[in-house]
Amino acid sequence: MIAIFIPFYIVITLAIGFWASKRVKTSTDFTLAGKSLSTSFVGVTIFATWFGSSFVMGNPSYFVTNGISSFVALIVSASICLVLIAYFYAKKLYKMNIVTVADFFRVRYNRKLETTVSTIVIFTYPHWIAAQFVALAYLFQSVLGIQVEYGIVLGASIVVLYTYIGGMWAVSYTDMLQSILIVIGLMLLFINILGQTGGIAPLFADKPTSFFSPFPQDGLDNWSEYIATFLAITIGAIPAQEVYQRIFSAKSAKAAVRGSYLAAILLLLFAAVPLLIALGAAHLHPELMAVDEGQAIIPVMVSQYSGIPLQILFYGALISAILSTSSGAMLAPATVIGENLLKPNLPNLTDKKLLLFTRLSVILVALVSCYFAFSDLDIVGLLVASLALLMVCVFAPFTFGLFWKKSSVFGAWSAIIAGGSVWFLCYLFETRIDATIYGLVISCLAMVSGSLLRPDRHKEKQTKE
Repeated sequence: MIAIFIPFYIVITLAIGFWASKRVKTSTDFTLAGKSLSTSFVGVTIFATWFGSSFVMGNPSYFVTNGISSFVALIVSASICLVLIAYFYAKKLYKMNIVTVADFFRVRYNRKLETTVSTIVIFTYPHWIAAQFVALAYLFQSVLGIQVEYGIVLGASIVVLYTYIGGMWAVSYTDMLQSILIVIGLMLLFINILGQTGGIAPLFADKPTSFFSPFPQDGLDNWSEYIATFLAITIGAIPAQEVYQRIFSAKSAKAAVRGSYLAAILLLLFAAVPLLIALGAAHLHPELMAVDEGQAIIPVMVSQYSGIPLQILFYGALISAILSTSSGAMLAPATVIGENLLKPNLPNLTDKKLLLFTRLSVILVALVSCYFAFSDLDIVGLLVASLALLMVCVFAPFTFGLFWKKSSVFGAWSAIIAGGSVWFLCYLFETRIDATIYGLVISCLAMVSGSLLRPDRHKEKQTKE
């Protein structure tokens, strides 16, 4: 029954994509859905894009092992990030009438920085997308018995087709449907688990005091990993293209801001549900934590100990989460390739050809992502790695450039080069304190010092006048 349902659900999703593709007439339709999304659509699409595989097949195992500290580092951090974006960034950037984060660097600094940041942004996404491919492969292995390696290829092929045909219009409509399935599927599974455990209290009855601490256990290594993960998601995701692609798709600045707040609330509320489900699964069947290092504890528990109706709802929710995140994550770098690398360098490029090249870029991004998926099967590790470059290279010039008038081109270059170099060297020499922490601090310091030492000349003239 499940083996029939999964292909059927994927066909329906693709059908929606084909239907939505009829609204794609221009490159703007493909990338920003014609700038017509309401508050609810903006919020739900951001939620669906961020509520990916790590929230169902990565974070839960960390929570079972590490407790509340992992909830803070992996989920509270994501909600904080969206609140920061809503309060400080969304309105300002929406009013600039741009398409990508890299566009901001062209407007605020110059075209060379636009190209550099575009390249950095593009290289951050394959890890993130790879995490979704791995999760989809684990799902296919659990339900259909397909080997993980073949599952990665199959999952990538499905997501490429789904993203290629519909663009942002397809993502918006399917995200709304998929978010409903995510909520219904997880809540029914949660109710089923509580029925077996006798409520929530037994899940925490035998836990040590350290489990309830919002901070990690003592030790420099634990604190370093905790802070690095928290910063990667809270700070590293602030310049993330897939968030602003939805913000820029809003019909107004107010819808963009409110949609971001809505996404933060949805994420905080519903991302906690899989953690409690995993805790219940580990309580009822502790041997499941040994399967794939606990990353597949929920799917395995569902497939072995749940009835067919519940399995259908759960796998519908899980497929929805993975497809939403994958399609959104692939559309983001493909848009950057088209808007910031191809369009400026091909002056005679028509909008029709730009649309075609943006779609072809989806395929290119998928191929690179498959490489990383085969190289690393740790879902949460892939997610954190995807945000490292954004945090140590892009965050400082992006944020200072938006809020500090003295930010200069030289300061931006200093932040990118110094932050990236320090991060790489610390990563290479395996410093005890996480490399991203060093990189972020140095990037911010370089941004400030570089801007003060060598301000932009035209700004000096404006000040004198």
